[in-house]
Parts: sequence; C-alpha cells; structure tokens
Amino acid sequence: MTRMVMGAVALMFLLAAPQSAAAQASDPKQYQVLATNKTSTMQKEMSESAGVGFRFASVMGGETSFGGSEVVVIMGRGRDAKSRYEYRLLATSKTSTMQKELQEASDAGYEFVGQTVFKSTFGGREVVVILERDRDAAARARYEYKLLATSKTSTLEKELREAAEASFEVVGMTVGETLMGGSELVTITRKKK
Repeated sequence: MTRMVMGAVALMFLLAAPQSAAAQASDPKQYQVLATNKTSTMQKEMSESAGVGFRFASVMGGETSFGGSEVVVIMGRGRDAKSRYEYRLLATSKTSTMQKELQEASDAGYEFVGQTVFKSTFGGREVVVILERDRDAAARARYEYKLLATSKTSTLEKELREAAEASFEVVGMTVGETLMGGSELVTITRKKK
C-alpha cells in the first residue's frame, strides 16, 4: 500500500542558501515523502509529484514502522517550482539486467540520481535505481554506464581502478544481500559519451 504524506503532515523547511530571515520566510521549501513496497507504484507516485513541481531529493530502502520493507523517496520543491522532470525507476536482482536497463534509460536522456536496496513484495531483494530527465533541457548529457558488483572490497577497488582508467566515475553504491550474488557491493559508474 502506498502512503503519500502531505498537507498538515508535509514537511516545510526554509531554503538552505544564506539569506536574510525575511527572505527565507517568504520562500519556503516543501517536501513530500513517498513510501511503498512496490517499485512500479513508486515510479507512478514520483511522476505525479513531478507533475506539480516536485523534484527528487533522496531515497532509502528498508524497514519502516508501519509499512514493513519499503522504498522511501523524498521529493522537494521551491515556491516557484515548475513541472519539468520525469522519472524512471529500475529494479532488478540481476546485474546484467540492470546494466542493460541503465544504458537504455541513459540513451533516452535519463541521468542517475539515486540508488538503494530493499525487499519488495514481489521481487525479493532488489537494487532500485532512480533516473531523472529534464524535459526542458535543450541538450541532454549522454552517459555510458558500467555496473560493478562484487562481494569483496579488494575486487571492487581493482575494478574501480580499471573503470577510472577508462574515464568512468562513481555515482552510487549500495551494500546488501541481492540475488545478484548474495551480500554484494553494487557500484554504478558512468562516463560522458
């Protein structure tokens, strides 16, 4: 079951940029918390939030008090927010599938913004990746993605050195038990095409 927290329960914060107290009070930032145990539902909820000017801020998967194992996303917007972002969520327990889906999304103009691992209702333990696309961008950066998955930190360090030599940089990492290979470090790297 999806829970969207808004209205009286919505979080209101002042923008973090240094401003006078009067300027801060006149330009509040709003946050919306989305939580679900199905990744397909989360993509729909994020799209609805983006439709009213919210933008991805953070993600985490795990056990919540009332929802069990959930993926929780925070979306934020300023007073003058515009509906311009689109989201795609990728969820899989297979390294090869994630690599392929990441590249397809990148080729469609989406960029990596977040990653987590959680136990979904239907998919078991999955790596969840959130990608964002700015509909208003005149030119979109295109990336080549490379996913590294290993159970050994020494292997990960070797693979990261090799990736860096090929101009890849780290954009995200999760640690958790997945069907990709038990307890793994799943690292996403990318380079501009």
